[in-house]
Amino acid sequence: MTTATALFGAGCFWGVEARFRKLPGVEDVTVGYSGGTTENPTYREVCNHGTGHAEVALVTYDIDKTSYEALLDAFFAMHDPTQKDRQGPDVGRQYRSVIFFADAMQEAEAKAKVAELEHAGKYPRPIATQIEPAGDFWPAEEYHQRYLEKNAGSHCH
Repeated sequence: MTTATALFGAGCFWGVEARFRKLPGVEDVTVGYSGGTTENPTYREVCNHGTGHAEVALVTYDIDKTSYEALLDAFFAMHDPTQKDRQGPDVGRQYRSVIFFADAMQEAEAKAKVAELEHAGKYPRPIATQIEPAGDFWPAEEYHQRYLEKNAGSHCH
């Protein structure tokens, strides 16, 4: 098995994690924080908007069973990429729609997917998803990992 990773922010990371876990070829998903300035931020710090981080899901996948493009398709299907710094009732920079690319291939595929969706007129507003180089990833506190599995009936913030 050969694995790769992909890093996505699509609003509340609990729901994002749960959705990615259901995809064929996904081996693991870790929720955490990326795209900010504070080292090893806490959930409280991120929610107080002082760190600049997004809530993200680090997806580890088997490249023989799924593709980065399939993950991009799932990412765009699981949230509204036209909302800036929010998803539904969750408002703040930590909920921004963002793809953190690990290499030139991921960058090119992410940009091509946005162009394809824009050209197809899939959304009534322009896509606000940011595409940025991956930086540090900080795993969220343990109680956030597999949160929806551990807390059946819960929903995002």
